Amino acid sequence: MHHSARGRSSFAAIVDYEPQPAVLHCRGDEDRATQSLRRQAFARALTSARDVVVDLSELSFADSSLMLDLAALARRLRHAGRTLRLTSPQPQILRLIELVGLDRLPGIELEPGFAA
Repeated sequence: MHHSARGRSSFAAIVDYEPQPAVLHCRGDEDRATQSLRRQAFARALTSARDVVVDLSELSFADSSLMLDLAALARRLRHAGRTLRLTSPQPQILRLIELVGLDRLPGIELEPGFAA
């Protein structure tokens, strides 16, 4: 089946947030070009009364802009007494997380083998 609406669908909600449970889903490719598109989901995640899970299982590419945004989100959640839990990163995303040291920041837990 051929996707004729490819240009439009590529900007579908790549990052979205569902409050019950508090899960931030990251999908596809995330880089500086998509940074503005994830702001709303990140802002909604900040309103969570519980720890926020970041489901990375469908994220195939990310650059440092996403890692910096996740670090900032974790810092703000930590000040509110909550944790950011990164789950199910694909191998290339796990390498990026470890390379930038995101998994060593306070307020961040990495659960590589977690399956939703």
